[in-house]
Amino acid sequence: MEEKTINIEKVERKDRYMAKEYERKHSSLHIAGFVLGIISMLSTFFWYIAIPSGILAIVFGAKSSRAIASKLGKAGLILGIIGLAACVFVYVSIIFLTFLSYM
Repeated sequence: MEEKTINIEKVERKDRYMAKEYERKHSSLHIAGFVLGIISMLSTFFWYIAIPSGILAIVFGAKSSRAIASKLGKAGLILGIIGLAACVFVYVSIIFLTFLSYM
């Protein structure tokens, strides 16, 4: 009777590859980042919604674009940055115009 030897390195490499593929298919960070980026863009005038959703979109987009190289994650990252910048621009300009009106 022959004994079969298993190459442990090949099995571990295959398991790591399968785990990465499973994570790529079943990770939802890219979708969450994209949705939060859209929410951040649409709610620019409501700072209490735009700022947290923008920050979370940036975090989730960065994590998913690094971990699984997701294009949707990169889009969420970009939308989060744009939404956060638009919110900050709107509120800084409102404060600036308010101070200018009193002078």
